[in-house]
Amino acid sequence: MIRSALRTLLAIGFWTMVICALWVLALRVLPPPVTWIMAQQHNEVGRIDRTWVPFDRIARSMPLAIIAAEDQKFFDHAGFDWQAMKQAMAYNDRKKGRRVKGASTISQQTAKNVFCWAGRTFIRKGVEAWFTLLIEALWSKERILEMYLNVAETGKGRFGVEATAQACFRSSAAQLAPARSALVAAVLPSPRRLNVCAPSGYVQRRARWIQGQMSNLGDLLDPEVRQRIREEEERKAERAAKRRRRK
Repeated sequence: MIRSALRTLLAIGFWTMVICALWVLALRVLPPPVTWIMAQQHNEVGRIDRTWVPFDRIARSMPLAIIAAEDQKFFDHAGFDWQAMKQAMAYNDRKKGRRVKGASTISQQTAKNVFCWAGRTFIRKGVEAWFTLLIEALWSKERILEMYLNVAETGKGRFGVEATAQACFRSSAAQLAPARSALVAAVLPSPRRLNVCAPSGYVQRRARWIQGQMSNLGDLLDPEVRQRIREEEERKAERAAKRRRRK
């Protein structure tokens, strides 16, 4: 009886993994018809505003602003930024009772937005981690960015950068200038509280910081730029190691 139950559990686990992998593979080429968060917002607001646009019809400054604001090591990790997680845990330990600092990567946020329901339970975080591994294995980095830029909540009842570009700037996502891309990225941590269409002083200050980070990082969508940055970081690490040895 125990063996039979074990075989059943193993079969369920195996087919669950197969179904998840097939789901992720399907979304490698297809846009998701709806997400849990969209359904929730539809119930609360009565409608959702969403227009899917391919990656090549989004201004180059928009993914660069998202990377600068949310995940500057996006192209160098496999879904999780362990160093950022450690720093966030240390910060939260020091600031108990205050606002919690997160360390989710763009990949984790994409997995959460596309495949998960709302909530902060350990089960949901486990599902998010599982799908983060899958999308990193089965999608390109550009597909992860494309998905995130189309499903991320950018305002109350609004999803994706095209919907917000149309609603707030009367333009398409393809026409977003760096300053406007930075404004959109600035509200993503709290899209129902912060407003791209009528940015507060905080949103404007954060957008200016994001623009500064964009200038410092350069065009990370260019593989040659990323390679130069990695080589420079390696040289810095070598110089630091030499200084430690001299001491």
